Amino acid sequence: MERLTKAEEPIMKIIWKKNEVFVKDIIEELEEKSPYNTVSSIVRILESKGMVSHKAYGRIHQYFPVVSKNEYRRNMLKNIIVEYFDGSYKGLLSQVLADEDVSDEEIEELKDLIKKS
Repeated sequence: MERLTKAEEPIMKIIWKKNEVFVKDIIEELEEKSPYNTVSSIVRILESKGMVSHKAYGRIHQYFPVVSKNEYRRNMLKNIIVEYFDGSYKGLLSQVLADEDVSDEEIEELKDLIKKS
């Protein structure tokens, strides 16, 4: 699965959030407004990548996600672990725990999650 580009990501997030959208719906939700043709082109690229599909209503298409947000997230995390932590989940967790922004409460929650799994 390919990583979403900076242009694709906000559009895909809207598609995941709304589940079924027309291009005009995406444009309404975007923080930075983009021309119809630009958004439509990006959605077609997402479709060619297998991220979304569509239902046709004449010349108008309604798009929906084929890949869930969780499936995408899981795949991207796995890629990060392989690329940056030599495939080691321990290495990833060590990096997270070394981060000064992680609260003691979050560390305890992580311990509980590890014990449960």
